[in-house]
Amino acid sequence: MHIMEGFLPVTHAVGWTLASAPFVAYGVHSIKKRIAANPEQRILLGVAAAFSFVLSALKLPSVTGSCSHPTGTGLGALLFGPAAMAPIGAVVLLFQALLLAHGGLTTLGANVFSMAIVGPFAAYAVFRLARSLKASLAISVFLAAGLADLLTYVTTSVQLAWAFPDPAGGFAASFAKFAGIFAVTQIPLAVSEGLLTVLIFNALARFNPAELRAMKLAERSEVQA
Repeated sequence: MHIMEGFLPVTHAVGWTLASAPFVAYGVHSIKKRIAANPEQRILLGVAAAFSFVLSALKLPSVTGSCSHPTGTGLGALLFGPAAMAPIGAVVLLFQALLLAHGGLTTLGANVFSMAIVGPFAAYAVFRLARSLKASLAISVFLAAGLADLLTYVTTSVQLAWAFPDPAGGFAASFAKFAGIFAVTQIPLAVSEGLLTVLIFNALARFNPAELRAMKLAERSEVQA
């Protein structure tokens, strides 16, 4: 779902950058505040960033101008809140654009908005909703990570359809075309990412139960020290 360098019209590239900037700025503030209060969480923050970098670098060819891949942003959104993933995602996407030719600098704002803003906020909202409905920790994590991935690809489809409306059917037809092609690869990837994120959470529950309880992500009965 990284839109490649130079693919978006200039006005769209600038617009998505301006839309993403406040989230990135607030996210930096959020991380500084969180780490100042809990310096021991630096390692977990690094794990969340590395998880997102590795997963989102595993790209599969999809439609012209983009690709399909896991995002890895759900884990960090659950651990540190969705705002924190905006600057983390921006750094991840910047390094991938510079080192892996994955995405681009002109499309960085659009890619940040879909992967590092919409995805994390969706993950956090889905997780909290599932927990409020008394879903288990594993089910809540799976739904959060999987749906965050899917909503990221939906957002990218919106961005591409907005930039390149179908000559006959306009935005709606273009969106259906992009979303339909993405779905072939993205739905299996979302399911896989959900399962992998559950495995990571299970490992955290085993080795860092106190931190998960402190973050109010799990009940004492779900994680044992």
